[in-house]
Amino acid sequence: MTTYHIPVLLHESIDALRVRKNGVYLDATLGGGGHSNAILALGGKVIGIDRDEDAIKECERRLAGYGDRCKIIRANFKNADEILCNENVQLDGAIMDLGISSHQIDCAERGMSYRLDAPLDMRMDKRQLLTAEMVVNEYTEDELERVLFEYGEERFARKIARNIVKSRARSPIRTTLELASIVTASVPQSVKLPQRRTFQAIRIEVNNELRGLDKAIKDIFGHLVSGARLCVITFHSLEDRIVKQTFNLLAADCICDKSLPVCVCGHKAEGKLLKKVKPSAKELKENSRSSSATLRVIEKL
Repeated sequence: MTTYHIPVLLHESIDALRVRKNGVYLDATLGGGGHSNAILALGGKVIGIDRDEDAIKECERRLAGYGDRCKIIRANFKNADEILCNENVQLDGAIMDLGISSHQIDCAERGMSYRLDAPLDMRMDKRQLLTAEMVVNEYTEDELERVLFEYGEERFARKIARNIVKSRARSPIRTTLELASIVTASVPQSVKLPQRRTFQAIRIEVNNELRGLDKAIKDIFGHLVSGARLCVITFHSLEDRIVKQTFNLLAADCICDKSLPVCVCGHKAEGKLLKKVKPSAKELKENSRSSSATLRVIEKL
């Protein structure tokens, strides 16, 4: 049986959580259940959230032996505040792994890989209507350029968007390899992995991955008990920037406008930042997909 997903920075994040027996932990992005399994194995209790039906089914199978110590809910982590209020719990720790899972990449029918031919889908939650095919074929050229530049930091966003519009005028763009071919023809041959930024950008747009991330972090942090920690693993600069800025705000003693001559806000830091962590040489050798991962940790004061 193949592995559903290899969790990244597993040992580092579990060590940072300082799991205690019967403590309650939120896994806001269950994926294949690797982080939750480690928490449960150490005697903790887990509330696990994921919007991907495949992930929910995998975790229900994998974590079934832990009984009522593990509660699995199909939802978006942006709804964590409502879920935690309904559960009426305070958290002894929480983890968010913001990367897409190996299963999502390697399962061709999900349409997230530019190496596998499949329908342009990219949805993490199949219940939603918006797909990558709709973005590619229905967004205006200006909208496409914005998505590619904003979410992919793509230098050639304008040319790629223009060529997408030209191609779809002849016939709709239906598959991942069709889109990949258009992107490859739109950028210089010297560009390595030319499709990566475009596929990332469209996936982020389809799944609304960045909007509301800062609020979700604050919401989850608000449910931590004093001394508990929130661990967030990011995989690209856009989401890491949001996490860093949100953590800095939670750890700041002053949030005044810097143009003011004196502090008048009276704000006190709510959290303490811990040193960010990157994958070890051993992990990089065993799992090349961990290379872009960054773990940030904040402790509730």
